Amino acid sequence: MNPKPILYHKHGCPWCDEAMAFFAAQGVELDVRDVLADMHEMRQLVALTGQSKCPSFRYKDFIVADFSVDEFKAKAARRPDVCLELGLRLD
Repeated sequence: MNPKPILYHKHGCPWCDEAMAFFAAQGVELDVRDVLADMHEMRQLVALTGQSKCPSFRYKDFIVADFSVDEFKAKAARRPDVCLELGLRLD
């Protein structure tokens, strides 16, 4: 069984809310980590991406930091294996 993708999120962030809506519409279950509520998660985010901006996404070795939905789609299009595993439709 594959792990759930992790979405690093900040409460009140409109880009984070847009990302959550995108993944919900795609039927992708996420492990949402609120980096403002949990400093351990913030440290994990910085260690993983080298920055503290959200939303940031991790699924196995596929990491997209500080993205808009359009930026995420562009990067995901280069990883058809990830799209297939998660059931992402990028049209």
